[in-house]
Amino acid sequence: MADEFELTILMPCLNEAETLGACIGKAHSFLDRTGIAGEIVIADNGSTDGSRELAESLGARVVIVPERGYGAALAGGIQAARGRFVIMGDADDSYDFANLDAFVAQLRAGAELVMGNRFRGGIAPGAMPWHHRYIGNPLLSAVGRLFFHTPIGDFHCGLRGFSRAAILALNLRTSGMEFASEMVVKATLAQLDLREVPTTLAKDGRSRKPHLRSIRDGWRHLRFLLLFSPRWLFLYPGIALLAMGLLVGAILLPGPARFGRVSFDVHTFLVAALCIIVGLQSISFAVIGRRFASRYGFIPRSSSYDRLLEALTLERILLVATALMLIGIVALLWGVAEWAERDFGHLNPSSTMRPVILAMTALVSGFQLMMSGFMSSMINIPIYERRLAETARPDDTTP
Repeated sequence: MADEFELTILMPCLNEAETLGACIGKAHSFLDRTGIAGEIVIADNGSTDGSRELAESLGARVVIVPERGYGAALAGGIQAARGRFVIMGDADDSYDFANLDAFVAQLRAGAELVMGNRFRGGIAPGAMPWHHRYIGNPLLSAVGRLFFHTPIGDFHCGLRGFSRAAILALNLRTSGMEFASEMVVKATLAQLDLREVPTTLAKDGRSRKPHLRSIRDGWRHLRFLLLFSPRWLFLYPGIALLAMGLLVGAILLPGPARFGRVSFDVHTFLVAALCIIVGLQSISFAVIGRRFASRYGFIPRSSSYDRLLEALTLERILLVATALMLIGIVALLWGVAEWAERDFGHLNPSSTMRPVILAMTALVSGFQLMMSGFMSSMINIPIYERRLAETARPDDTTP
């Protein structure tokens, strides 16, 4: 039964028999010292080294989580927790479960997610590889703060406390190491009360290699941050490409342009056209991605974005797409007319290619905009509401 205790101390476990006993002992000492009504839960993810039996013999409750993965283990443990608050941490003896006072104090004061910050609390020699300490963690944390405006300075600290109800309401979905990023990102987007406290990181006590794989798991974190931010993945790059393409294209449409000793002609005009096409497609992906993510609960709805989507109706998008395609047809006729003036003979590529490039750019842009409009509208079809209406309809066979 949930809320049977004030606190659940949760540890994911996969063959941690070497260090699990020390972690459980420290957690017991914290609960005994503070008098907090709590439990220790081990979310076992398929251990074969006796970790389960060891945990049970030391008074911890073992929850078996069949689905493999760090995130899956934690999600299963959070679901099974009986505490109002949960403090989670790795079972490798790198975090000090005997000193969780700062986490509990912030949770009692109303915080919904309390993150540890190892860079403020202290990292013992050899506890974190140099490329994690000076490249991976700072870079990914900076990306997270830039994309989502979160106040958290150490995105990937494994020691964190939270309100169980608040985190369950976020409907976390990932099963791997990126679960840590998902929790922070979704908590920020849901405007939960996020706080940070200093914590220490010791060298883990295992003799085997850690489960973490730097490049693979670092990429999974970065991929998650990008996928959860259509603005930075699609919108901002798309706007930059579109603006650059339009600017350069406008300069070169009348003819070649010379800046100092460098001359720009039809080849640069072709690159500008490519930037316009790719930029427009990227912006379309941003709109479609955001609509999909907010509609299916991956990203919370935004009132400003909803107003923008309401303005971008399929009919308006088709109107703009048709206008672009008409411009393309006119530009193509312009090119044919230039050719006709030369009796369909030899052409000057510098002058003749301009209307052709303009025509192709406008036609392709109009066509892809039309397809994007239809795709966006397909996502917006109210399937779920219709299903609800059908379930609420009385059964015809009922007398």
